[in-house]
Amino acid sequence: MDVFDIIGPIMIGPSSSHTAGAARIGKYALNILGAKPVKADIYFSGSFAKTYKGHGTDKAIVAGILGMDTDDPGIKYSFETAEHRGLEFAFHTGEIENAHPNTAFIVLTSESGKTVEVQGASVGGGNIVITKINGTEVEITGKFTTMIVLHRNIPGMISDVTRVLAQNGINIGKFDLRRNPRGGKGVMIIELDSDVPEYVNDEIKEMDNVIDSTLLKAI
Repeated sequence: MDVFDIIGPIMIGPSSSHTAGAARIGKYALNILGAKPVKADIYFSGSFAKTYKGHGTDKAIVAGILGMDTDDPGIKYSFETAEHRGLEFAFHTGEIENAHPNTAFIVLTSESGKTVEVQGASVGGGNIVITKINGTEVEITGKFTTMIVLHRNIPGMISDVTRVLAQNGINIGKFDLRRNPRGGKGVMIIELDSDVPEYVNDEIKEMDNVIDSTLLKAI
């Protein structure tokens, strides 16, 4: 734990949980999409659903989807900026089963029609945990460079991917393997101790039996 886990980040808005955390969830969803979003359906659960207008959670999460940081003065005008950039957005409320009280579920669509579903929770002090990506349960804080590798579930995949990282001098801080319920594929979630050049991710993408690999920078 560092000092920012206690006092929270530099931010715009009244609440680190309801504004800074929301902005970070939105920005991480944008990183996962990896393209310009043109549509965002945002579902709030728990206390987010009850107070999102009064606490500015709605403006903050749209700001994050637009790529703004927690201390960006433009958060206050994120709705206007979204309209200017051609981002259509809508808010919905409801209860997400077994979710943290400050939870948002975001469906983002890009210009090309690519869609991602991201569920995340704001857990205090501006900190977040991404809990689902496209239906797969994950646990990502966004504090570290993270690689998400979707692959066919066959022997040797873990050693093949980690060998590429080792050959490029990249150390793994945390490794998690999940099963994607859509098609029974495997999903590696790898937190790394340093930045990763895009060519390393490209090399992993081109491997046999790797379906896709997404490189997410820390936020």
